[in-house]
Amino acid sequence: MIHTKVFNTTNRPNLKEKESLIDFLFDNLQEYGDAKSDIEKAVNYSLKETTSFGGFVVVSFLENEISGVVVVNQTGMKGYIPENILVYIATHKNHRGKGIGKILMQKTIDLAEGSIALHVEPENPARFLYEKFGFSSKYIEMRLKK
Repeated sequence: MIHTKVFNTTNRPNLKEKESLIDFLFDNLQEYGDAKSDIEKAVNYSLKETTSFGGFVVVSFLENEISGVVVVNQTGMKGYIPENILVYIATHKNHRGKGIGKILMQKTIDLAEGSIALHVEPENPARFLYEKFGFSSKYIEMRLKK
C-alpha cells in the first residue's frame, strides 16, 4: 500500500528524513537529475530554510520505504508566471509503472495553490504522465548561464 507524507514550512523533516529524500532524488532522477547541492537548495527553498516563498515536499512510501518524492517551490508570482514550479519528481527506479507517479502528481495538484509549471526534456517518458494531468507546452525555455 502506498501512502504519502507532506513536508512544508510548518511540518519540516528531521535531518535524517531530509538527507534520505535528497539522496533518493539524487539516485532516482538519474540522467534528469542535478547535483545533490542543487537538490538540497530546492528542498531548503520549499521548507523556507532559506529566504524564499516556500512550497512543499511530498514523499510516498511503499512498505515503509521511500517510493517517490516531489519538490515544489512557490514562485511568489501569479498570472504571467505560475505560482508554483514543480522542481523535482522521481519514483524509485525499481518501482516504476506501479502508479506512484500518478499518486504523487495528484497529491501535488491538490496541495498547490494556483498554477504549476515544470520543465521536462522532450524525450523524458514522464512527459506523457504530465500531459495526462493537463500540462501543456506553451513555451520553449531558453537560458543564459552566467
